[in-house]
Amino acid sequence: MALDSLDHFFIYAQDLEASRGFYERVLGLEVGYRPPFGFDGYWLYLGGRPVVHLGTGELSPELEYYLGQRKAGENAHTGALDHIAFRCTAFQEFRARLDADGIGYRHRVVPDMRLDQLFIKDPDGLTIELNFFPEA
Repeated sequence: MALDSLDHFFIYAQDLEASRGFYERVLGLEVGYRPPFGFDGYWLYLGGRPVVHLGTGELSPELEYYLGQRKAGENAHTGALDHIAFRCTAFQEFRARLDADGIGYRHRVVPDMRLDQLFIKDPDGLTIELNFFPEA
């Protein structure tokens, strides 16, 4: 048995439409097919694969069926998560798009790897790390 790859991550969105817009507009993900679950949400695709699952924290029998029972107020506390990272291309264009959209970021450089990193926040405060390795 061995892990093959990271499949997706699920985010509880306080405002489902604002989060969907952020992941589409800022990161360029695309809303795609999502099975007809009995609770609201979106699957956002990257390269033909759903990598970000957005949902609400509203408790319902359908949500509990998939994610397990939770008490009110515990829906976002399944563990410690600091950030999600994406590998990206076109650093200058991406940074210009963030600037044009008024999205704040922290820029860091990892010198040993010649890696540029941008750290941004999604609408719910989740840190997203954008990694730009040198293009060949």
